[in-house]
Amino acid sequence: MNNLTSSATPIIAAHQIHKTFRTGRIEVHALRGVDLEIAPGEMVAVMGPSGCGKTTLLNCLSGLDEFDSGQVTIEGEDLRSMGDRKRTAYRARRMGFVFQTYNLLPVITAVENVELPLLVSGVSPAEARRRALDALDQVGLSDRSSHRPAELSGGQRQRVTIARALVNNPAIVWADEPTGNLDSKTAQDIVALMRELNRVRGQTFVIVTHDAGIGAQCDRIVRMQDGLIVDHGNAARVPVLPVTEEA
Repeated sequence: MNNLTSSATPIIAAHQIHKTFRTGRIEVHALRGVDLEIAPGEMVAVMGPSGCGKTTLLNCLSGLDEFDSGQVTIEGEDLRSMGDRKRTAYRARRMGFVFQTYNLLPVITAVENVELPLLVSGVSPAEARRRALDALDQVGLSDRSSHRPAELSGGQRQRVTIARALVNNPAIVWADEPTGNLDSKTAQDIVALMRELNRVRGQTFVIVTHDAGIGAQCDRIVRMQDGLIVDHGNAARVPVLPVTEEA
């Protein structure tokens, strides 16, 4: 694997995160005091049985969900100190998301799906199109840019999703079961693509997965059970590479 100096400041740091879901009189303690640090450029798999809190942890770390108590800092920024608008803008600039269900708009083409986050954030149409085409080229889909999602295979749709996650050159890419809807060969290809992008671009990947094959490709496996991290894995040693922001 790669190399990291032990003195590197974590890009993601969580301290005593608690999250409870309440439905009527029923309480589910999804996170019960989670501590976690992830280094810049690290590729980490979060694994554990269904219902152990993996997705809840990803959503709390990324600011998609609120948590009850504790602290999360991303690139030194305290998530809870941000207002909703600032947190949303921060996610748009510095984070990318890859989900199992792709979340592509069916009525527009691959390149239009990829450029959409840039257009929403105020990038000019010409620049957004250029960057979207570059992102599709990076995931090997430059020849499918004008195809709509229904005209693409499952693996190709997931590559479009990855291109969309990378188009804003984020510091962190969050992935929730990114190979859950794919056959084993296509899943292996997607994992290899994410691993290569991580190595080349130096971006931090946090991947929630049941797939041991994904875990084997990551720098570290964080294991969860009953809302707690029971094994942080061996600290990865990966290079800290700069990730520059783009307008």
